[in-house]
Amino acid sequence: MKWSDRIKEYMDYLRIERGLAVNTIQGYKKDLELFTAWIEESAPNESPSKITTSSIQDFLYQRSKSVKSSTMNRCLASLRGFFAFLHFSEWRTDNPMDLIDSPKSERRLPEVLSIEEIDAMVAEIDLSQPQGERNRSIIELLYGCGLRVSELINLRISDLFFDEGFIRIEGKGSKQRLVPIAPITQKYINIYLNEIRVHHTIQPEATDIVFLNRRGRMLTRNMVFIIVKELAEKAGIKKKVSPHTFRHSFATHLLENGADLSAIQQMLGHESITTTEIYTHLGTKHLEEALLQYHPRK
Repeated sequence: MKWSDRIKEYMDYLRIERGLAVNTIQGYKKDLELFTAWIEESAPNESPSKITTSSIQDFLYQRSKSVKSSTMNRCLASLRGFFAFLHFSEWRTDNPMDLIDSPKSERRLPEVLSIEEIDAMVAEIDLSQPQGERNRSIIELLYGCGLRVSELINLRISDLFFDEGFIRIEGKGSKQRLVPIAPITQKYINIYLNEIRVHHTIQPEATDIVFLNRRGRMLTRNMVFIIVKELAEKAGIKKKVSPHTFRHSFATHLLENGADLSAIQQMLGHESITTTEIYTHLGTKHLEEALLQYHPRK
């Protein structure tokens, strides 16, 4: 029984039967490939059906020396899912992960941009270049609707319902949601669509895609990361900024201004409210700053 064969079957199961997002599946695959590479070197005679809890623990111990606990938790989730799959597929008679506990994960607060920092990044966009209007629309949409980068690059013209004030987003696990979009964000997207995009030679597979590269194809995740990183550097922002930073900023600013947590959950597409609750920690930061600035016994 080859590790690669069983992993491929598990990836197919996650994609077809579980309907998980491509990025999630790739994360699990990476963890399992690291695990099998270690096994093939340290315990080459142990197959997926025979590997013991002890061998898995040895791998996890070595891995824990070089990664943070959140990465370890994802690795554990990958292994748990994989061996559970082998168990119910009857490749194994037991699950060797049953006796392995998860470490407590660090609760790290995400980086958030201020409104002034976002404005500074937008001000650095060169609107004299054709990609300028596109890049402004990207920043405004990331911040204005709290989208994931994968949701942004896959957004279609047929998903824009500007008359109703919504866009349709396909999120993780192919789950769809409607997200409200402000008139100012609609304005910038319309400028890009009607004045820039119409002049592209568009490839057949991208005719309905909103954001295109110079070759008329869909943008890649990496391209959006590069756009955001370069704008942050030009604006002199020292924080670690990524497309996801705008999603965190979107949620935090809504919460600070009185938005309901459940409404934010729906707009972000979080399956559980507990995922959204991290923003309550960010949303109270301004209260702490007010105390330290104005309280007489600070």
